[in-house]
Amino acid sequence: MPQIEHKAIQNSVAKTSTRPTLFNQRSLWSLFGIAAIISSIAQTGLFRQDIINPGGWSVFLHFLIASLHPDLSPELLSLTLDATIVTLAYAMYGTAFSVFLGLVGGVLASQVWWQSVFMTYSHRQFQPTAIAPWLIIRALLSIPRAIHELIWGLFFINIFGLDPLVAILAITIPFGAVTAKVFSEILDETPRQPLIALLSSGVSPPKAFIYSLLPQAFPYLLSYTFYRFECSIRSAAVLGIIGAGGLGYQILLSLQSLRYEQIWTFFFALFLLNGSVDFWSALLRHHLGSPNRLDLNSLKLQGSKRPTINRQSHLILFASSIGAIALLLCSFSIKIDYTKLWAPRTIQLLEEFIGEVFPPNINTTQFGELFNLSTQTLAMSILAIALAGLGGMLLCFPAARILLPGGVLNPISQSPHHWFWGTIILLLTRSLLLISRAIPAPIWALILLFILFPGILPGAIALGLHNLGILGRLMAEVIEELDERPLRSLQALGATSPQVFLYGVLPNALPQFIAYILYRWEVCMRETVIVGLVGAGGLGRLLTEQLSSFDYKSLVTTLLCFIVLTFGVDLLSASFRRLVR
Repeated sequence: MPQIEHKAIQNSVAKTSTRPTLFNQRSLWSLFGIAAIISSIAQTGLFRQDIINPGGWSVFLHFLIASLHPDLSPELLSLTLDATIVTLAYAMYGTAFSVFLGLVGGVLASQVWWQSVFMTYSHRQFQPTAIAPWLIIRALLSIPRAIHELIWGLFFINIFGLDPLVAILAITIPFGAVTAKVFSEILDETPRQPLIALLSSGVSPPKAFIYSLLPQAFPYLLSYTFYRFECSIRSAAVLGIIGAGGLGYQILLSLQSLRYEQIWTFFFALFLLNGSVDFWSALLRHHLGSPNRLDLNSLKLQGSKRPTINRQSHLILFASSIGAIALLLCSFSIKIDYTKLWAPRTIQLLEEFIGEVFPPNINTTQFGELFNLSTQTLAMSILAIALAGLGGMLLCFPAARILLPGGVLNPISQSPHHWFWGTIILLLTRSLLLISRAIPAPIWALILLFILFPGILPGAIALGLHNLGILGRLMAEVIEELDERPLRSLQALGATSPQVFLYGVLPNALPQFIAYILYRWEVCMRETVIVGLVGAGGLGRLLTEQLSSFDYKSLVTTLLCFIVLTFGVDLLSASFRRLVR
């Protein structure tokens, strides 16, 4: 008997220690990704001689030199302050409304809510039923979030004209759908034991949610709300391109008139605004014990250590709440007439617009052009996310604190010299990432068009630079939040810093890196439209032509093609993200 048990243990160990085959799902997906990147590079014509404009280098150099002496005249500083307030007001309104819609939609789109309402509970487990309304709601929410906020803005301009309501609605609708999706995932991943206990005691589902699930998920919901606020600031700047006002509008006007000193003044205001929100978010998340702003890879809420909130954290939370309310009240300086939403004139214009766009113009002769432009759009998004992912992984490590003296990768050195240079590298890298993500992708595209001819290459580089700053910051947060105990154990066993990095830091962080890259690929796919609107190619260029010629029926056909393409990217991204969990 002992020999039989010993052989059984050996067999089980052999089974569990079997090395995975070379050709598995992950390797096949990796080969597919490499092939997609090579194919995308081939579509750009990167090795042709007509992609670079030699005459634009002098203009580009003049633009860079202007950063050393921005326009600081009192008149322009006053204009910059007004534009900053407008951008902040749009972001505040958009975030507040999108979070409200996201909370309502997130509850309705969560599986746990409908299980609480329609499912019976017995033997301490939820029992499934035949209906799945959360899947229907999630499918409906995928439609508004597939359309970029700039396209929503162009639509609402036809209804309301150049009104602040355009920018607010353009941010609220797609961001509300995105927030609802993320909030529903957070609620579904939150431990359900307290909820089950309340439901089994006869408490109604709404009360059980309020007293059990929502308090547990609150730090994570708040953390993502700050991330969405940062995104709203960038979107408010983008919407300035269509005349909505704010910093984006002023940057576009100065860029068109080649007043580079003014451009850098507006840029620095945008950097300061984004940096302040980033610092505020990091401070609040640190005191609340929340994880990084966007956890997409693993179910961290399941069985993880709950964040401890002490008195100081309560004070920080209270001060942040007061600050948020104060900013929202200051945003009231932007006069918004909400009665336009249900005014007879609005309803009339909406009916006329719908009559002009439906039924869409489905012409078989256009399918070839749509297919070619769709492949260009897909190639642009793939190149953009490849550039952003590679650059983010290279810059995230110097942007994290683990390289500072006393950090995991530098535990011995405590010299002031190392502290000084480590801090300088940290600040420079974070500043570079801040600049990269603060400048909207269409502005990057317009700058690159100084030295590159129009096509998918400047659009891909512009999207890559913008998303590089976002991915680099998120990846740096992942590194800083790694569990240091296994890394310290490696050091105690005599491992050098490069070995700790290769066998401890990188394997633990890489799955989360890939998850972030895939998530941003979905966003890059949506953002290809906005760089296309400024001449970067793809479906965005066709949308520009159809908008300028008022060909709304063909415009709807192009949008439907773009939505289908976006859904395909979402499915591919979600499939690979599940694989790397």
